Amino acid sequence: MEAKESEKQQRVAVFIDGSNLHYKLRDLGIRNLIYFGYGEFSQWLAMERNLVAKTYYIGVVRAKENDKKGQELRKNQLRLFNHLSSKQQGFHIERGYIMHNDGTFHEKGVDVKMAVDFLVGAYENLYDTAILVSSDTDLIPAIEKVRSLGKKVEYIGFSHKPSFGLIKNADETKLLTKGDVEKFQFHQKT
Repeated sequence: MEAKESEKQQRVAVFIDGSNLHYKLRDLGIRNLIYFGYGEFSQWLAMERNLVAKTYYIGVVRAKENDKKGQELRKNQLRLFNHLSSKQQGFHIERGYIMHNDGTFHEKGVDVKMAVDFLVGAYENLYDTAILVSSDTDLIPAIEKVRSLGKKVEYIGFSHKPSFGLIKNADETKLLTKGDVEKFQFHQKT
């Protein structure tokens, strides 16, 4: 199905919750996520519309020098950042932080940065449609405000773990399957 001329002119911004996407892809058996085709994935989501921005939100891994596992995670995350910011992928990366509390790690600041960018983009008329790749219901108030400003919100979730709250609050929903995303899996380093 070919997009209408007015749809082709539509400006689209993609907002990816990196941790959320990582775990959903891993659940589906998609591997080597450092070199996943995030740019091609975003373009596929935008279809024939004008993709004006791609932002990836993630908590930064910090590790002490004697923490072997932490250093490996940090090294892999730096590879991911290099891949995402490459000319081929073209992402802007927004970094939060990871906090360790009672043996559990929690990502902090990522949802707030995403919500702020989502709202600022709507208020400053930087996009017509926001594509949200996250299942975090904390973003619902931002979605409601963006929609009240006349912008469209497309929720991209996964059929094996959809967010019914985001489905209810978005203009459109696309629930992905393994078949939808495995074509963006790189089988070796690029």
